[in-house]
Amino acid sequence: MPTTHQADPVKRARLRWRARRGLLENDLIITRFLDAHETELTDEEVDAFSRLMELPDNDLMNLLLARTEPEGELDLPHVHALLARLRSA
Repeated sequence: MPTTHQADPVKRARLRWRARRGLLENDLIITRFLDAHETELTDEEVDAFSRLMELPDNDLMNLLLARTEPEGELDLPHVHALLARLRSA
C-alpha cells in the first residue's frame, strides 16, 4: 500500500522543495498557502499541486492571478479546486 503524503515526512519536504519558484510573486503566494494549509492537504490536492509545480513560472503566475484557466492535462476538477484555494490564500 502506498504511503500517503501526510504520513510521509520525506514526501512533505519534497513538496515544499518543489514549491520554490523563480518568480518572487509565485513564491510568496505558494509559501503563504503552504504555511497555512500544508498539513491538511489531501493526496488529491497534493497531486494537483504537483501538476501546477511542473509549469513554467509565467504560466503558473497567470493561473494564480486568474488571468488564465487550466487547459489540457490540467483541466481537472481537483486542479480547479486547488487553484481556487491558492487564489484565496
